[in-house]
Amino acid sequence: MTRLSVEMLAADAPEPITSAGHAQLGIAVLAGIAVIVLLITKSKLHAFLALTIGSLALGAIAGAPLDKVLTSFSTGLGTTVAGVGVLIALGAMLGKMLADSGGADQIVDTILAKAGGRSMPWAMVLIASVIGLPLFFEVGIVLLIPVVLMVAKRGNYSLMRIGIPALAGLSVMHGLVPPHPGPLVAIDAVKADLGVTLALGVLVAIPTVIIAGPLFSRYAARWVDVPAPDRMIPQRASEDLEKRPGFGATLFTVLLPVILMLAKALVDIVVDDPEHPVQRVFDVIGAPMIALLASVLVGIFTLLRPAGFSKERISPLVEKSLAPIAGILLIVGAGGGFKQTLIDTGVGQMVLDISEDWSIPALLLAWLIAVAIRLATGSATVATVSAAGLVAPLAADMSTTHAALLVLAIGAGSLFFSHVNDAGFWMVKEYFGLSVGQNIKTWSVMETIISVVAGGIVLLLSLVI
Repeated sequence: MTRLSVEMLAADAPEPITSAGHAQLGIAVLAGIAVIVLLITKSKLHAFLALTIGSLALGAIAGAPLDKVLTSFSTGLGTTVAGVGVLIALGAMLGKMLADSGGADQIVDTILAKAGGRSMPWAMVLIASVIGLPLFFEVGIVLLIPVVLMVAKRGNYSLMRIGIPALAGLSVMHGLVPPHPGPLVAIDAVKADLGVTLALGVLVAIPTVIIAGPLFSRYAARWVDVPAPDRMIPQRASEDLEKRPGFGATLFTVLLPVILMLAKALVDIVVDDPEHPVQRVFDVIGAPMIALLASVLVGIFTLLRPAGFSKERISPLVEKSLAPIAGILLIVGAGGGFKQTLIDTGVGQMVLDISEDWSIPALLLAWLIAVAIRLATGSATVATVSAAGLVAPLAADMSTTHAALLVLAIGAGSLFFSHVNDAGFWMVKEYFGLSVGQNIKTWSVMETIISVVAGGIVLLLSLVI
């Protein structure tokens, strides 16, 4: 059954741009990653340039024609910027509106008043988990970053003590809980029950996010004790706090994308007909770009106007919001280019081929395959889709609960050790102003904890249910 799955994936996969064997591809992957790390850490080269050079080195060592390597890198860069870049830009606009209008101050003041001291990391993980339930990871980051940074700054907290719980909440929801695209793809591939998977996903997510979030953040804050970077905290244009928008209006503006995307997910489940007019409407208004765009437009009336902003001040505000993210866009895009180069050289298929004859339990096999593809490609979604396709035939004789646990094992493995080939790695690094080493000791370790803890809980549940 496993061999059949591999053959099906191979038939659907695009032709690799190189005919290199597994050994050569493995060496190429290690060399490409080593080039990136050394250029950034030793030569202090900008991450965009390092990722570009590393992609070329990977392709050259793998024996791929350089013109095809350039095409792969450019395609990956363009696709990533097209998908994530617009979200980052809209999120930056919304973040600038929140900061300059005083709306972010209002949220921060309310959170600080309700939860202080030791309870703050728990409050952050709760907020991130709720907001992250229907959101893509990137959307959740751009929505929460202004709040995370301002809570850390205003409350004089270590950035890691506040940031890690928020990131853990977002990441756990992204990997384990539908309606995120990864879990939904895996559910469809193994023919698991959506409701059972959702219930078990939440059951696995709760202890996982507690361990990887508030508990791990204590150690992360000791290892990397950094303040919130001033360059990523837009300063309020006016100190007249009497004019800042109310908490309700601000919260509504921030949650509007969540509401729209959650509504889309619910309609998709209830209607379940892509051609139905209602579902087609919600597919549009619930798309991440439209949902964030709506929030930005609404923010003009709920945030800027109550704060006394005239029409003439709105355009310069939006323009200023884009300057700080130029470097982030290039770095995230280059990370996508490196990932596409890995995929096009056949690294993902190499991992599937090597793991074809592994004789281990299905849940552990699913987790290990997802881990391997995640490490090689940097993409949790690619890891989920590939691993789900590989182990799907194994679910044929499984019970409903074990099929759901198979989905969760795949999702857990897809989050393992985010590093330099993951666009999310660079987003977190740049937003939080960390070095590569600091980001590995915090973000990458947190992702690994999520993967291992969730995978362990899934295996334990498989023994008792």
